[in-house]
Amino acid sequence: MGVFFFGMGFSSLAAARAIHQIIDSGIPIAGTTRTEEGIEALADCPYRLHLFDGESPGKTLAADLRRATHVVLSIPPTEAGDPALRMHRADLDAANDLEWLCYYSTVGVYGDFGGEWIDESAPTRPINQRSAHRVEVEQQWRDYAQERGVPLLVLRLAGIYGPGRSAFDKLREGTARRIVKPGQVFNRIHVEDIGRVTALAAQRKLAGTFNLADNEPAPPQDLIAYAARQMGVAVPPDVPFEEADMTPMARSFYSDNKRVSNRAIRDALGIDLLYPTYREGLGAIGKVPA
Repeated sequence: MGVFFFGMGFSSLAAARAIHQIIDSGIPIAGTTRTEEGIEALADCPYRLHLFDGESPGKTLAADLRRATHVVLSIPPTEAGDPALRMHRADLDAANDLEWLCYYSTVGVYGDFGGEWIDESAPTRPINQRSAHRVEVEQQWRDYAQERGVPLLVLRLAGIYGPGRSAFDKLREGTARRIVKPGQVFNRIHVEDIGRVTALAAQRKLAGTFNLADNEPAPPQDLIAYAARQMGVAVPPDVPFEEADMTPMARSFYSDNKRVSNRAIRDALGIDLLYPTYREGLGAIGKVPA
């Protein structure tokens, strides 16, 4: 087994660690980062890193990609499509031992369901261009996997959080706001659950399209209040959504309201989440020194 990650970011690093912990610490892992600084930041990790900015082909990654049996795709698409598929399809085609593909997508592909519960049977009707690109690229990878005759796992991820990227960090930075839009909820997923699910799925070569979200979609202001109480700091005041000063991208997230079921992936792997709600997830993060 050899694993290649296009986009060695927050989620991919968690998946790489989980693969070594759950499957075998000797599995060779390689991946890409967008900048030289990214490579330097990961200089002490046990992975082979290559520069690939998504704008031009990576000059050094071909050999590791062609040796890979498992490839995880974590680079956001552009209007032109998926950078890995556009610029390195020939190298993927030359990966003669390829056994499994995994594409990290987003629950944003479903669009707005007015707060109702949905599962993987729900139609995709994205309400922004970012998510529309995801729908297109999901299908491009399905087509490629079918051509190659290899299983493809599409993981539709909820809002990702974890150590260094949580409500605690926003409170410390003074950027946390309790924006209140009545009825609005979001699912989230702890990065360690992404890592564990990816590792188990890679081990079993799981195929299909699955949601990966927590068990309890919740209003965003509740998360901030809970984190503030855990830190022993003042809970930020409510800010009505209509009055909030937000970027267009941030505001667009509030146009998308649904409760996403994770039952299918839990049943497929026979597991429960490590952090089924934000309370367990933030509780674990709070035990880690800042």
